[in-house]
Parts: sequence; C-alpha cells; structure tokens
Amino acid sequence: MFFDSHTHLDDSQFDADRKEVIENIISSGVSKLVNIGCNIKTSQISIDLAEKYDFIYATVGFHPCDTLNITDDDLKTIEDMTHHKKVVAIGEIGLDYHWDDVPRNTQKYWFEKQMELAERLNLPVTIHNRDAHEDILKIIQKYKNVKGIIHCCSASKEMVNEFLKCEYYISFAGPITYKNNSKSVESAKVVPMDRLLIETDAPYLSPDGFRGKRNDSSKVKYTCEKLAQIKGVTLEEMAKQTYENAIKIYKIKEMHNYENSYGR
Repeated sequence: MFFDSHTHLDDSQFDADRKEVIENIISSGVSKLVNIGCNIKTSQISIDLAEKYDFIYATVGFHPCDTLNITDDDLKTIEDMTHHKKVVAIGEIGLDYHWDDVPRNTQKYWFEKQMELAERLNLPVTIHNRDAHEDILKIIQKYKNVKGIIHCCSASKEMVNEFLKCEYYISFAGPITYKNNSKSVESAKVVPMDRLLIETDAPYLSPDGFRGKRNDSSKVKYTCEKLAQIKGVTLEEMAKQTYENAIKIYKIKEMHNYENSYGR
C-alpha cells in the first residue's frame, strides 16, 4: 500500500530489534521502502538489507555531514556499489548549513562530484537540503540531466516551485503533520500529485502523536493521511499516487505490484 521513499533502518537505534521492526513494517501495509546510504558503511548496510528483503531497495552516497575526509577512492567505492541491482539512486547527498561541521566549500565539492556521478550513470539522486535552499537550487540547475528527490522538504512554496521547474519530486515526512507547520502545508499545496512522495526519515522525525519516540516506516501512513487531507483526496488515492511516483523516480520496474499488495 505505502512506499516509504526515504528511511534509515541501518541506524543503531534499530540494532536491538531490527528484524521485529521490519516484520511490523510489512504487516502495517508498507509494500516498498528505500533505505538510504550516508557513507560507505551505511550504503553497504543498505545493500545488505535490500538483498535480504525483497521489498527494500538501497541508495549509496555521502551525506554532506560525512564529506569532511572522503577521497576520490571513496567515491569510486560508491560507484562500484551502484552496480548492485537493488541500488536505485545516489544519495543522500546535498548540503547542510545547519550544523556547519563540514566547510561549505567541501560540501559543495562533493555534492557536485556525486551529481556528476549520477549524471554519468543515469541514476536519480535523493537530496538533503538543510538551510541551503539557494545553493542547492544553483547546483541542481547546473546538472539539468539529473533528476531526483528533495527529501524531507522544508522549503517555502516559492522555492518548491523552483525545484519543480527542475523536474524534481518533493518528499514530505512527519513534520508536515505538526500543528504549527503551516509552511510545509502551503508548500505541499503547490506540488502536483504526480510529483509528491512520502517518507519517514526514520528513526527521526516521528509524526504528530509520536514525537520524542523512535520513528519507523510503519508510521509513513500519517504523512500520507496529511497529504491526502491537504489535496482533498482519499488515503487510498494518495497512497497509490505516491507509490507510483516513487516507482517512477527510482526506476523500479514492478509497477503492477501496487495493486497486488494493496491491503495486505
């Protein structure tokens, strides 16, 4: 039924009960999810999870906060990982100006190197954008042949419109359910139905009613419910649309699986 387009089941918060969490995710109606790599270690774990579970796919790449000491050899390792059949994107890449633990020029350099890699391999990207909207936009405009996802969107509706002009998909997570988050609601209103995605970014960003608790993909339905409310459609319609959107941007071939898995 649901497609969680961005999650981190590799996180240490799941070490004690990962198998049980995954079983609960399946029983909750999540038909597919993409586990996101942030460095070599987590990218490999993402692949390992994808090998073990049919409904899990993987991305590989370097999160901006993990770019301080990486090398060209490290990037070559990521490139080698893309040959795995369950790897569907380069990511999580981008810029993070909130923490500023890594110099901005370093972040930009490796962001562009990974965009170049995605362009060469014809793979989509999943982009981390925290307090860096203008620089993110400039870089994705530079790589016009690369398409992808603005994950956990926190941008204004004006900036979202710019991302949409670049043919990017816009993904929303738990924060859109927060009562005081009118900015994300307004941003979601301008996103066409065929460009919307849902995600958890678990174990972080639990939706309203679960704040302060560990998040997981079984809770992606709350984001889906909120988007359905914003768009004036049913939960089933929103689940089906976001499922098909995720299939399309990640270039997964089994589009018929939605009808086969809905309501399991």
